[in-house]
Amino acid sequence: MLFRQFTLIMGSVLATVAFAEGNGIEEQVITGTRDLRKIEVSDTVEMIADAATLLRKAPGATFNGNGPISGIPQYRGMYGSRVNVEVNGMNLSSGGPNWMDPPLSYAPAAQLESLEVYRGIAPVSGGQETIGGLINATTWSGDFADSDDFESSGRVRIGGQSVNQASLASATVITANKNHRVKFSALAEQANDAKFPGGKITPSEYQRQRYDVGYGFYHDGHTVQLDVARQETGDSGAAALPMDIQSIDSDQASMRYQIENETWALKSKLYFSQIEHGMTNYHLRQAPMMESMWRRNFATGDNAGFKVSTEFFDAKGSWVLGVDGHSEMHNSNIDNPNNAMFFVVNFNDAKRQIAGLFAERQHIINTQWQAELGLRYNHVAMDADEVDGSPAMMSMMGMSPGQTLRDRFNNAERQQDDNNIDWVAKLSYSLNDAQDYYLGLSRKSRSASYQERYLWLPMESAGGLADGRTYIGNIELDAEVAHEIEAGMDYQQHGWVLSPRIFYKDVKDFIQGTEANDMPAMQFTSMMNNMNGTAKPAPLQFNNVDARFYGVDMNWAYQIDSEWSVSGLINYVRGERKDISDNLYRISPANASMAVNYQQPAWAMTVECIVYDKQDKVSATNNEQTTSGYSLLNIKGYWQVSQYARLGFGIDNITDKSYSDHLGGYNRAMNTDVAVGERLPGYGRNVFTRIDIDW
Repeated sequence: MLFRQFTLIMGSVLATVAFAEGNGIEEQVITGTRDLRKIEVSDTVEMIADAATLLRKAPGATFNGNGPISGIPQYRGMYGSRVNVEVNGMNLSSGGPNWMDPPLSYAPAAQLESLEVYRGIAPVSGGQETIGGLINATTWSGDFADSDDFESSGRVRIGGQSVNQASLASATVITANKNHRVKFSALAEQANDAKFPGGKITPSEYQRQRYDVGYGFYHDGHTVQLDVARQETGDSGAAALPMDIQSIDSDQASMRYQIENETWALKSKLYFSQIEHGMTNYHLRQAPMMESMWRRNFATGDNAGFKVSTEFFDAKGSWVLGVDGHSEMHNSNIDNPNNAMFFVVNFNDAKRQIAGLFAERQHIINTQWQAELGLRYNHVAMDADEVDGSPAMMSMMGMSPGQTLRDRFNNAERQQDDNNIDWVAKLSYSLNDAQDYYLGLSRKSRSASYQERYLWLPMESAGGLADGRTYIGNIELDAEVAHEIEAGMDYQQHGWVLSPRIFYKDVKDFIQGTEANDMPAMQFTSMMNNMNGTAKPAPLQFNNVDARFYGVDMNWAYQIDSEWSVSGLINYVRGERKDISDNLYRISPANASMAVNYQQPAWAMTVECIVYDKQDKVSATNNEQTTSGYSLLNIKGYWQVSQYARLGFGIDNITDKSYSDHLGGYNRAMNTDVAVGERLPGYGRNVFTRIDIDW
């Protein structure tokens, strides 16, 4: 009801509008073109740890909240590995099987320069598997100077907030002349358990440190950039998942080279990362009463990748030709500290490699018409080594389903290959200086993740789905293939900005957990229920189904005068199974926001209202719970203390509203304030402040 009332009000207003840029806080944050929305993080004032939170500022984007620093990007209903996320040009696959460290967790918000969300259909040159969208996160690295003399620049950020007693300290220092640039940066942030109107979410604390060193060289159009980083995550809660973070240690290295002139450009990159990830179900949350149920998991993830592309310019546009590759390998081993005999080799050298070729043409047809055509080929090769575990040695009444599952997996043909073709065709028409119209068509594909293909024993190692169900993999999965059509307009006139999009995406062979007909998997779950006194439902198995996504999203703004402006977003998406009558799991409900901005030369204020509709279009397959609609009121602002210092401040959820975010997951941890299986509550009133010093 709240959402319908809001959209009726907004509809009556927007029926009279066109489209324009403003200069309030919100307008400073979001910039972009027809195909891109760029969140200028340096212009924000919030105290944010998880960069995924910023996605709510872009139309069509949001995130699944599995923990305070474990947000998984969602775009137009798709999430996880379906959304291609790059951090400083690197594809960083999560180190853990439950995505407690999603790619954006390696771009702490305090160090970001910008977060780019490609609007709608992503170009084939943007990434290898962009079936669900493309996001680029870029940290601040400064600029080369204009002379031979070295100059210093830097950014320091210090902040805190009340809802979880969080604190932040981040500093980046750049020394550069016209040919050399050296970067040093460090970050430390921590928080306690977060409060909501009925108590605390236990556990929801976090700890994270990061250290970066970079060197850049520029001469006569040539640029070389070398970067290394170390990120250490300590005790961090993940109440929506079966375990919490004990440690995540990641080492990253990258090298980039590019040359540009008036007629062509060459860009190349090479990157590596190593991740070690420890997690438990007892060190932050209340430990299971039965010592036999204690679990800890040690996982590793190794990543490497490259990309080389060449762009040629001509009088009618440009060509981009390129090759790219990405390789990842994962291991995950589970044990019980109370029982040296218990072990599970969850994933053993699970490998996934992609090699891609692409060609893209940006073409100016005439002064009004422009086109984009792109074609990509990806070869995906996957494999995994043999597995084992003490559950394969357990039996009941002479039955050993664990052994059957292990032997079947080890004897299977685990090496799998996919040959995937993507194409994109876009057409835009400029009617006049105020109106542009857009139409896009695409075919995008994605092969199975290693969890979806190689999860051999019924477990919750399902890439952060967080539905409380156990899953089993399917080695024979086919690649997903999505055909999408999108249309929209950009309108800018008389102080108004309006940019609506409508889309429809049909997905063949969508990978979804379905009720398992696998007798050994069902027998194993039944046996474990009998042994542990639990009542877990039968596992779901990853299978290919048919699905569709459709909806609308829009950003808008109106500049009233030199001081006042209003702005906002409207998002609506549906995800449905086509093979049966059911909805897809964990889809964001319809939502809208409206901000009133007031701007002065040295200070600014924004009052923001965010409205979420109820979500009753839920997945019966995943036993998904409905959520009620709600609205939140926030206020924020800044004071430019001096040329170099700015003080940001604000209050989130001013009324201390009690609500549940539909994408927040279900509680899995025993505590006194939130029942196990209950939807996790949203954070309560939060007072924050942040000091930024730039020179």
